[in-house]
Amino acid sequence: MFIIELTYTADLAEVDRHMNAHMAFVRKHYASGHFLMSGRKIPRDGGIIITTGESRAEVERIAAEDPFCTRGVATTRVVEFRVSQKADDIETRMAE
Repeated sequence: MFIIELTYTADLAEVDRHMNAHMAFVRKHYASGHFLMSGRKIPRDGGIIITTGESRAEVERIAAEDPFCTRGVATTRVVEFRVSQKADDIETRMAE
């Protein structure tokens, strides 16, 4: 499992100009089965994507393809972790 943390490096108006391209990227990787959940950070200075992948290198490659990164309005950090515990009612909690 991996966390992709996006951190904006441009003002929000510039970030928003690239939002459609970013969302197309996100939808592509949900469809591929990689992305599990995603959303904006609060305060809105970036975003988080929870993902799976064969390797850290694969996830770093995917993260680097994000239009926010290729267009210079965000940087990414990939954090790998091993799930060792989860809530028994995770589906119910995620639906809230």
